Amino acid sequence: MQWVGLGLFCVALLLFTGMLGLESYTITPDVLPKGANEHHQQAIAKAATDLGFSGKTFSSPFAAVDGYKAVFAKAQTDLISTYEASGAPDGLGEWDFKLGDGYLKNQLFPIIRESSTGSVSANPWMWFGLTFGIGILGGLLYILPKFSADPGIKNDHIYHSPLTRGLTLTWRSVFLGFTLIGVLAYGISYMDGKWVWPAITAGVAILITVLVFIVQKSAKNTPSRSASPDMASATLGILGGTYLIGFYLLLYWAPYLITPWVIMCSPLSEFLSGNAASQWFVYGTLYTTIVIVMGVRMWSKYQHNKYQLVRTSSVMFFQTGFAFLIPELMSRLGGPSADLKNIWPLDYDFFFDWNLNALMSSGGFGIFLLGWGIALIVIGVPVMTYFFGKRWYCSWVCGCGGLAETMGDPYRQLSDKSLRSWKYERFIIHGVLVSAIVMTAAVLYHFFTGNAQIWIFNAYDIRKWYGFLIGAGFAGVVGTGFYPLMGNRVWCRFGCPLAAYLGLVQRYKSKFRITTNGSQCISCGNCSTYCEMGIDVRWYAQRGQDIVRSSCVGCGVCSAVCPRGVLRLENGDDDSQFRADETRAIHISADSVGIL
Repeated sequence: MQWVGLGLFCVALLLFTGMLGLESYTITPDVLPKGANEHHQQAIAKAATDLGFSGKTFSSPFAAVDGYKAVFAKAQTDLISTYEASGAPDGLGEWDFKLGDGYLKNQLFPIIRESSTGSVSANPWMWFGLTFGIGILGGLLYILPKFSADPGIKNDHIYHSPLTRGLTLTWRSVFLGFTLIGVLAYGISYMDGKWVWPAITAGVAILITVLVFIVQKSAKNTPSRSASPDMASATLGILGGTYLIGFYLLLYWAPYLITPWVIMCSPLSEFLSGNAASQWFVYGTLYTTIVIVMGVRMWSKYQHNKYQLVRTSSVMFFQTGFAFLIPELMSRLGGPSADLKNIWPLDYDFFFDWNLNALMSSGGFGIFLLGWGIALIVIGVPVMTYFFGKRWYCSWVCGCGGLAETMGDPYRQLSDKSLRSWKYERFIIHGVLVSAIVMTAAVLYHFFTGNAQIWIFNAYDIRKWYGFLIGAGFAGVVGTGFYPLMGNRVWCRFGCPLAAYLGLVQRYKSKFRITTNGSQCISCGNCSTYCEMGIDVRWYAQRGQDIVRSSCVGCGVCSAVCPRGVLRLENGDDDSQFRADETRAIHISADSVGIL
């Protein structure tokens, strides 16, 4: 049954990928931009006719994009010539009449979507069944037999599998280096040639490296060795990571190339919200499906542990209900759509002007959503974290955590446990939190004053770069694409600003801790192996030292895989002032007993 399931899943994945090349694209007057003013529409239609593109069909989205770019460029040139000859018509300014470069970026995706024809457009439900339906069936056929296995954790050669054994340090450095260089290089184009923001980011990266290696004296520390056997790396893991990275690149920065996926999901979107699908609906559908199917896998793997069963059910519920279905139904009811569990600064655009204006203009419900979001930030986070630690959100509610705990669970053992990695973690995640605060302050200053210029910086540029680098590059491309390469919590551990906020409360003012019984520890290392946040849990357990770490998300897997019941997740404040001290075990050394 498992081999059949694996085969069906591979077929669905091949169909899902191959369908991107099935559509053709025809330029007609009906698909040309409708949102521009009359002069823009006339110029674009005339340019299409003059170039012989009106009614022309392109066999690939790449050719269609080139064709639309040529039409746009000619229309832009014609409007500039008209303006230079006779000026703009009455009532129109110069740039109301001319076509700006940003116009095509906004129109390219809807144009490609509207001009699409082919098998997917004609049979969207059929393709949805062939991809999502067969993929779900294959996944479940592979997972369900695992329920018949004996309960308990089995390592099952996770360090020898070509999918889960991780990367050598060299490969890890190669992927990180090329990703950073690629993101910064594309960032120059994304910021319309403004290289100052990529330069600042590169400078900060160099500064952090200097602080870690020189100031923190980490150059003398040996980084953790690769999880993989000598002379080998995770071949399938590299392929899987590359596929995920490519998916996020298309999703964020070239959505017109995934038009067939959008068309395939449109009937479902229209059923739920009454609106045509966007690339974000495709992402939400795929995201939710993966969390549910891989959540079933979590049930099978941790069937011996009630905490894991309930926790997994929680993330499945919140992702399906709060992140996917409720926002779609809110749109159908004509109100503002929002993920009620998303919290600033993870929801970094909550205080953007377009969101604030939309909420405040939507009546009582919009004001409620605004108040709800602010209440979560200033009341919900500190109160809930005080009583339960950051696990209440990161391991029970958060969508990022939900994907990491389900789809990312096979890769949790790949987290780097080295001291050097921990030092990088502290600088980077708190740096992102500071960046989120500065960015939000800038956009609020602009919202209340109307002045976008702050000293030599522009509020629009600050929020645009933050969204590009952190919201897309870090959280998406690296955060999820690096699951098979560096573990499932790269984003949560190194980049999430909300995790940093929650962690500060947990570290200094929370009842949550993981207690240890050092006398029972047999040093098997399961706890450290399975810690997705890179905490060397065994080090604490051997000393009888309770674990109070700002990075701990309280997933409880360390406790679930412990064969001796050494670790317990608890909430208590009787000994909160000294709970992290080495007071729970007696340490005997030669010096203490006078032995030479």
